[in-house]
Amino acid sequence: MTGSLARLVFPALRWRRASFAHERPKIDAALAAGVGGFIVFGGTREAVTTLTRELRQQAGRPLLVGADLERGPAQQVQGLTELPSAAALGWLDDLEATAACGMITGTEARSVGISWAFAPVCDLDLEPKNPIVQTRAFGADPVRVGEQAAVWIRGLQEHGVLACAKHYPGHGRTTQDSHATLPRVRAARTELQQVDVAPFEYAIRAGVGSVMSAFVAYPDWDPAGRAASFSPDILGYLRDTLNFGGLVVTDALIMAGASAAQPVPAATVGAVAAGCDALLYPENFTSVVTALDRAVGGDISAARADEALAHYDDALAAWADRPDQGEPDLSGHAALADGLADRAAHLVRGEPPAIRTPAGVSIVDDDVGGPYTVGPRDLFHATLREAGVHVGKGETGKEVACRAAAPGARGAARGAVRPSATRVTDPRHGADPDVLAWAAADAARGGEASNHLVEVKGVAERRLETTSRRDVGHDFS
Repeated sequence: MTGSLARLVFPALRWRRASFAHERPKIDAALAAGVGGFIVFGGTREAVTTLTRELRQQAGRPLLVGADLERGPAQQVQGLTELPSAAALGWLDDLEATAACGMITGTEARSVGISWAFAPVCDLDLEPKNPIVQTRAFGADPVRVGEQAAVWIRGLQEHGVLACAKHYPGHGRTTQDSHATLPRVRAARTELQQVDVAPFEYAIRAGVGSVMSAFVAYPDWDPAGRAASFSPDILGYLRDTLNFGGLVVTDALIMAGASAAQPVPAATVGAVAAGCDALLYPENFTSVVTALDRAVGGDISAARADEALAHYDDALAAWADRPDQGEPDLSGHAALADGLADRAAHLVRGEPPAIRTPAGVSIVDDDVGGPYTVGPRDLFHATLREAGVHVGKGETGKEVACRAAAPGARGAARGAVRPSATRVTDPRHGADPDVLAWAAADAARGGEASNHLVEVKGVAERRLETTSRRDVGHDFS
């Protein structure tokens, strides 16, 4: 059976300067090489629909087209629906709402030709200093996270899109970002298997079609210090003990955790040899394909190559060509998302303090920088203006914030807000995780700004966690 392992490779296509046109040479070369599909980042609804249709027409064969859709289709595709983060859904603990989010994601993604969602996150939010998981996780309790992930998976896959539980066996204990280095988790193997892996068991029982392995090392589980994606022991547990028969994939190969021990082409050989079936986002896919094909019969046994190709072919047959589900109900989906966002904004602890003039608000933005499209930066101010709150002129960019005058809980919407210089920090780049997580874009909705406009460090010793649909986050990983 063994042919080229190019089908295991998935290059990325990025929307830049309002077009995918700059990706045309990559598309031509990748399809000529025989890749198994692509990963889409960004684009309008119309542009992504056209792109995915033309990719399949040019290939003359089925493809898997994936995207990072943890927070709904609008995370990548403009004009589709933004949905709450996993942390918001986990806090609401409304399984029907979470299932509806999976359904919306599947319906809308399928409508633009996306057949694979790199979600849900099954990691546990266990480490306060974790720079990469945080609001991407449903929570810290393995049962709650597992239940939430399972219903989201069912909602997505029942509406035509392949789900991907990530980042096996768990990224929740790390204090480093695998985009920047290879994190190491020192927890005991037995604890990892009993706690961190539990949500993945729920996902597997729910029928998840793919699992993303982490670029994280677990020395007590694999004493060689290999990341999970390169560890036969850790991936073997997924196959043999958890009985997962679907597609095992790597995280994005542009991440530093992928190349910490060896260059990416050699790393992809190790990943397939260890048990991975799909290789996501290599920067130089031609060198990866060459390395893989040369390794067959050597570092990659013919049997392992055949197994990986069979897993890919099974996923392709199950998910690549599903019937058209018709036009999605975008207005209804947006209304549901807004309702969930309103329900999700909450104080983590303490009582809402009265807002006195001046009150500082620190907005911590975890999407400053990075090679991806980020959301608008003025939602906080714009929402206050819409509620009739005067907003003065102040600094913008990396140094932004607000001073609020709010005369009371019910009268806050009639107060005044003046932007001033308070640092915006990025948790991935060393920010204090105890600073206010997010300033609520909906702060003044309903005249209850003083219930939400709290901060913060040095002002009120309160922490506001607003895990709303307006949160914007990371590339898939």
